[in-house]
Amino acid sequence: IHTTREEASVNPADIAWILAAVAMVLLMFPGLSFLYGGMLDGRNVLNMMMMVMASLAVTAIVYVVFVHGLVLGDSVGGLGIIGNPFEYGFFDSFMTDDAAGGTLFGAFYILFAAISVALVASGAAGRMRFGSWLVFAALWVVLVYGPLAHWVFAFDNEETGVIGGWMRNVLGLHDYAGGTAVHMNAGAAGLALALVLGRRKSTAMRPHNLPLMLVGVGLLMMGWIGFNGGTAAGANFLAEYVVLTTILASAGGMLGFIAIERIRDGHATLLGLGTGVIAGLVAITPVADAVHPVAAIVVGFLGAAGAAWAISWKRRHRVDDSMDVFAVHGISGIVGALFATLFATAAAPAGLNGVLFGGDPSLIWRESLAIAVTLVYSFGMTYAIAWTLNRIRPIRVADEGEELGLDRSIHAESAYEGRIL
Repeated sequence: IHTTREEASVNPADIAWILAAVAMVLLMFPGLSFLYGGMLDGRNVLNMMMMVMASLAVTAIVYVVFVHGLVLGDSVGGLGIIGNPFEYGFFDSFMTDDAAGGTLFGAFYILFAAISVALVASGAAGRMRFGSWLVFAALWVVLVYGPLAHWVFAFDNEETGVIGGWMRNVLGLHDYAGGTAVHMNAGAAGLALALVLGRRKSTAMRPHNLPLMLVGVGLLMMGWIGFNGGTAAGANFLAEYVVLTTILASAGGMLGFIAIERIRDGHATLLGLGTGVIAGLVAITPVADAVHPVAAIVVGFLGAAGAAWAISWKRRHRVDDSMDVFAVHGISGIVGALFATLFATAAAPAGLNGVLFGGDPSLIWRESLAIAVTLVYSFGMTYAIAWTLNRIRPIRVADEGEELGLDRSIHAESAYEGRIL
């Protein structure tokens, strides 16, 4: 969010827009449920939907206790590593109107954290115990998301003496709406979780419901308008601009992925179209405020190209990241962030020039360092969390339960009664 509750008052129009943005971001949870569920076989669709939706519940409860302090609290020791976890404890300070929308932004930040957790479920599809997922999600929000979000989202405030995260304030990272803390973070985490769990017994099953997948893509597109537009923190020109670039990037990603499919495989697919849309949206997230509208189309196209390459890499190396969170969110996020180092234009609201437009060449290594640290920290810490939980109690379901399908073996339900999928 490009403001803090200490910086400025929020007028009613701004509050109305952020309320609308919160509602749109909430749609991302059923949207991701439909996307992930449709891409799986029919025996595990309900389990995946429950993992995604339960991510919101677990995150909200943990976040309200002390994670908001970890993210936005005054940096402990002034080091820029982690915020004070007690600063916003139990959201006590949000029980009165501070005239700056602090309560509303608190809700918005919960959703950012929760959707990051939900994305990681890609690495656990069809083989993780549901109870283990809930414990993993709670630990991940605290140990992985909290520190990374502080590095990226917490701004210094000279007037109040608040010290923010090191990536944003010392390194000078440009990340508009969470390309690092949300998308690259979730991508690396999903890959780590998939490696700890191991491959499914059968990975040959095709997506069981592509129309359902497309419904999910549509809801995510709408949610992304709230995600990027709401980050502008008000009904202003910045919100207008990033909504425009977000739409254009989704178009570039859509056409880019199906064009690659047509050239590579001889046919374009609906699955590829949906994948391209998400890849384009991910790629624009860190640079939505920094590129020309035409460049936004190119960002989306390149994000889709990066995702297509990474999906092929995953298949060659037999990595069972079922819904390609590493490829679509990790790699596409990297593409978007690096694009800004070269092609950002100061004419855009961010006022940032890329190297090819006369910008500071150090922007390349600064953005690259932030990307590398994000990937290494997220992958390493996630692997450690999952490995430790697995040592305490196996987090993978028994072979019989996996063969039957998690919908029946864990939840005693079926999405399609009377059908064998």
